[in-house]
Amino acid sequence: MTRTRSHTVVLDLALEAASIALKLAQRVPVTLRPVADRLVRSASSVPSNLAEGLGRPGRAGANHWRIAYGSAREADVQLRLLAGAGAVDAQAAARALDILDQVRAIAWRHLNPLR
Repeated sequence: MTRTRSHTVVLDLALEAASIALKLAQRVPVTLRPVADRLVRSASSVPSNLAEGLGRPGRAGANHWRIAYGSAREADVQLRLLAGAGAVDAQAAARALDILDQVRAIAWRHLNPLR
């Protein structure tokens, strides 16, 4: 697969969203720690899988993009749960959610080019 500008953009966006999520997760109260731990895993999985997918051709690469898409959806849910509970800064969570939405849109178009 040839690396395009949108590939660089999606990786940069995923890294930005993960950075915000990781910072937010550090401040979560102990009672919500399991949710924060899932957020850390899912948010960090997004750029990791995109990067690996960019380095692999064909179905193997596409599988990593699918995993990144699913992880972005999971991170979205974890952020919404923590924001809804008042455990994280709502404005920062909203920024991360917006970026994750952009990442999912790019990944979806990458995985479904004819739709």
